[in-house]
Amino acid sequence: MSAESLDLVYPFTGRWLVQNSPADQVPSHGTTRFATSYAIDFVPVDHSGRSAAFGITSLFRPEPPEQFIGFGRSVLAPIDGTVVAIHDAATDHPAYRGLPSLGYAMTQRSRVEAGWLALAGNHVMIRTGAIVVALCHLQQGSVQVQVGQTVQTGERLGRCGNSGNSTEPHLHVQAISSLDLACADAVPIRFGGTLPPTGAIVDL
Repeated sequence: MSAESLDLVYPFTGRWLVQNSPADQVPSHGTTRFATSYAIDFVPVDHSGRSAAFGITSLFRPEPPEQFIGFGRSVLAPIDGTVVAIHDAATDHPAYRGLPSLGYAMTQRSRVEAGWLALAGNHVMIRTGAIVVALCHLQQGSVQVQVGQTVQTGERLGRCGNSGNSTEPHLHVQAISSLDLACADAVPIRFGGTLPPTGAIVDL
């Protein structure tokens, strides 16, 4: 990671699976749009590494997000700072695995065209110095902070949900150079001085 990387604390406790890590490729999510080049995803999992039981219905039908063990798990502030933006009204939609995930992927373009809010869903954005950290896909109605509020590392911001561009309950974290997503640059991040690769388990 470069000298300009922002060092964060993991914004959760428990077991989480790393997905789409910039430790493996940049841009981590396959695009540079919305300053997501160094974004990373964390999926809550059990001791078997599963986010939810997978049955025959998972192959063919969308599933309620409440079936996933991480739905409602606490999301914490990864750094000291000031809350500069929140959104808390987006609906938690069904989760999509198996064949339903293919249909959901086909609607990706419409969400991208709809803009940042359609992708991020419910979120909290924290400014620390000149950098803004975004935590996305939170559960509807769970945000516990307000714009202008000062937060400390480890303070609860909300709960893990399935809002925005999300196939199952998870947490998306990214850092950007400006609150204006149209012109912001992506900022590299790390956690405790390291960056976990895709497939790693973070257990806190």
